[in-house]
Amino acid sequence: MQEKWMIGIMVFVTVVKFVLMVYCRQFKNEIVRAYAQDHFFDVVTNSVGLATAVLAIHFRWWIDPTGAIIIALYTMSTWARTVIENVWSLIGRSAPPDFLAKLTYLIWNHHEEIQHIDTVRAYTFGSHYFVEVDIVLPEDMLLNKAHNIGEKLQEKLEQLPEVERAFVHIDFEFTHRPEHKTMV
Repeated sequence: MQEKWMIGIMVFVTVVKFVLMVYCRQFKNEIVRAYAQDHFFDVVTNSVGLATAVLAIHFRWWIDPTGAIIIALYTMSTWARTVIENVWSLIGRSAPPDFLAKLTYLIWNHHEEIQHIDTVRAYTFGSHYFVEVDIVLPEDMLLNKAHNIGEKLQEKLEQLPEVERAFVHIDFEFTHRPEHKTMV
């Protein structure tokens, strides 16, 4: 009797996890897709755990610990794969050249008074990018006008689905040395 309850509960939980996995895979959001991956992991481990437990009761005692070893190996390989996949997005890798070209095009066409684009950088921040832009505006431009151009550009860049946050720096010339600390 206890065995039937155990099997019934595990089958129910596994079916619910399977339905949740199918549901979550329909979304494009990275977090929801991570839930789908987690539900799939649960379906596999629950299925192997249940099958080996039932087989151990009916046939050989060593099938259950063998199932535990299989689950442990599966868990280690799955998490190792996940770490390897995600480590590149966590270390701040540069965006691909086509995305940088897209940013440059948007920046150059943002306002007619942009005289020069000094820097365009985009680097990974999770599944999105942090964007840094240095633009040159006329030296005699009023501060409030320069501010508004920069702020509108920041808002435009942050509307891109790939951009988490944008930083727009404004200068009046581009021949100076870099302002940030350089390696000696």
